Amino acid sequence: MNGAKMANAVIILGAGLGTRMNSDLPKVLHPIAGAPMLVHAMQAAMVLDPARRVVVAGYEAAQVEKAALAHDPDVTVVVQAEQLGTGHAVAQAQAALADFVGDALVLYGDTPFIRPDTLEAMMEARQTHDIVVLGFEAEDPARYGRLILKDGQLDRIVEYKDATEAERAVTLCNSGVIAADAATLFDLVAAIGNDNAAGEYYLTDIIDIARARGLTATVVECAEAETLGINSRFELAQAEALFQNGARMTALDDGVTLIAPETVYFAYDTVIGRDAVIEPNVVFGPGVTVESGATIRAFSHLEGCHVSRGAIVGPYARLRPGAELAENTRVGNFVEVKNAVIAEGAKVNHLSYIGDADIGPRSNIGAGTITCNYDGVSKHHTTIGADVFIGSNTMLVAPVSVGDQGMTASGSVITRDVPAGDLAVARARQDNKAGFAVRLFDKLRAQKAKGQ
Repeated sequence: MNGAKMANAVIILGAGLGTRMNSDLPKVLHPIAGAPMLVHAMQAAMVLDPARRVVVAGYEAAQVEKAALAHDPDVTVVVQAEQLGTGHAVAQAQAALADFVGDALVLYGDTPFIRPDTLEAMMEARQTHDIVVLGFEAEDPARYGRLILKDGQLDRIVEYKDATEAERAVTLCNSGVIAADAATLFDLVAAIGNDNAAGEYYLTDIIDIARARGLTATVVECAEAETLGINSRFELAQAEALFQNGARMTALDDGVTLIAPETVYFAYDTVIGRDAVIEPNVVFGPGVTVESGATIRAFSHLEGCHVSRGAIVGPYARLRPGAELAENTRVGNFVEVKNAVIAEGAKVNHLSYIGDADIGPRSNIGAGTITCNYDGVSKHHTTIGADVFIGSNTMLVAPVSVGDQGMTASGSVITRDVPAGDLAVARARQDNKAGFAVRLFDKLRAQKAKGQ
């Protein structure tokens, strides 16, 4: 060891079935705030700028690999074919890191809330100790493993079932997160035995082995909430609530107005600027950025979109992936926007679907307008220029365009391009049949009276 900063590798264990989840989905793929809990763990590790990232998969490994690569294309996924304990799981990463020189950090895919500053503190402690273990003071130690200190060093980790009464009185508990030099870690793991009731190889055993070899070990402490492990649907719901409460507090501290904070739900990557206003019952899916000064009105759902300064969305609006709202735009009640650019000052205020489209500056889209973008096989684009007025209940059958300062008459079905400045009328001429309504109703009532 020396004071030089070493390269880092991260090993994330995600092989477990998660029996208590009662699910076909691997435990680490159950979502929190719109992302698998595995992704939260991977994202937390990125504060260390790790040179190598390894995920150890097991149950439904192909699904776990797909999710991991979607978040980090450079991650290496290895498979633990048999789940023989945490020590055995770490050993599966050895081949992937055979040429790696530096520190290795072991994280868990079902422990998603470890803070970046906690991980940084662990790596700082690695500069002066061979092994660093993350611990926490437990309010209810229950059956957690205990961290036993001696002369300021971590002497051993004792599982609850093996602990004496004096050791059970210790409240400093083991999170399972460990940092060490990679070569040292794998050397210690190779020495772990499985002479226990479960016949498994426990990572915690490396402390005894390390101390017997004269290596040093220490503990970095964190808040108990950071070590929350998720093993059941109830704990998953608790984790979601914990994330949401934290996200709401962060938004408020950042200068966002949340009128009813407890009703707003954030995704793991939601970004909202200062002085934005979020009304009650708004849900953010992944990939949303809302700039300063925008307003999201009640009961709106946003995902994969960008809302610029001064825009107003909702109430009851849905922005889907690819929706791009420029400054001072309006997207109103019961409007859905997907893969469309709404330019500055444009308005889509009522009961409309805008998909695969470009709406020019200051254009007004009337109530009930639909861009008919799908022909049953392929998607097609609609282009609307600047200062266009689209009459209510217009069907724009893509691919089609309306030029600058163009107009469509209400109730039109537009199948051909509309040149700039033109008015397009595409509806049948109205024909009023004198007295026909009265005669028709008389006939229908007479038929009903006869039981026809």
